[in-house]
Amino acid sequence: MSPIDVNDHDALIAALLPAVRAAGRLEMAHFTNGVKFEKKADRSPVTAADQEAEAILLAALAQVAPDVPVVAEEQIAAGGACEYAKRFFLVDALDGTRLFIRGKPEFSINIALVEDGRTRFGLIYVPPTERLFVTRSDGGSYEARMAPSDETPFAALKLKRLQTRKPDPSALVAFNSRGTGSASASLLDVLGVKDARPLGSSMKFCLIAAGEGDLYARFGETYEWDTAAGQAILEAAGGTVAKIDGTPLTYGHFDRGYRNPYFIAWGRQPLWRGGEAGLPAPGA
Repeated sequence: MSPIDVNDHDALIAALLPAVRAAGRLEMAHFTNGVKFEKKADRSPVTAADQEAEAILLAALAQVAPDVPVVAEEQIAAGGACEYAKRFFLVDALDGTRLFIRGKPEFSINIALVEDGRTRFGLIYVPPTERLFVTRSDGGSYEARMAPSDETPFAALKLKRLQTRKPDPSALVAFNSRGTGSASASLLDVLGVKDARPLGSSMKFCLIAAGEGDLYARFGETYEWDTAAGQAILEAAGGTVAKIDGTPLTYGHFDRGYRNPYFIAWGRQPLWRGGEAGLPAPGA
């Protein structure tokens, strides 16, 4: 595999798909056969599938873009360097580890490219549902069905362009993290949301991009590798991912260990900005 121009998103997707499929096959094998896990230093769980899938993706990125640094979840957890880079990849090889361990098919493979603090490219693959979401060279977001065993070249996949839907304030659909807190629930009350659907991993961003929902509020701990690919896909479909004061969620914050502030993903423009009683103050 030869190096490519990472600004050519179609070429980047085509080059990475064999590794993404391989990681997907590996994860489904672990998922089917039973999952054992250990605790990392921060007490969060990690499985062999996390580590082995990440190794596959890092090897592919080293060939495709050897000059672009990579920030990957397990690499950082193992003591990898946290330092500034103008342009870098963010990788979460198995987003949704807790659900993976519990046998829930709500996990994904996330790869993003960040430049100047903004997410420029996103690829998310959901092995259990065989849904692939990508940003392409034309600036749009697309979805295709692709089994982990599928060897169809990227150019031959049947791709559907994604577009977010116009929100109906009287019938908003929200996706929640399964561990959502009281602050997130309070925001849904403020907005009058009656249909809140618990869902794991970065799938929440993708379903909003596909017009299947309107918002996802996260007032709890996340990391940049959890959100960057989803933000790229959602924004390219017409959505917005912002901190609760309405300013964009940005990347490359190595000084805080790549932790995100609180944020809300919207199908279109934000319907709320901080200041409501009982909710976190803007800038949290």
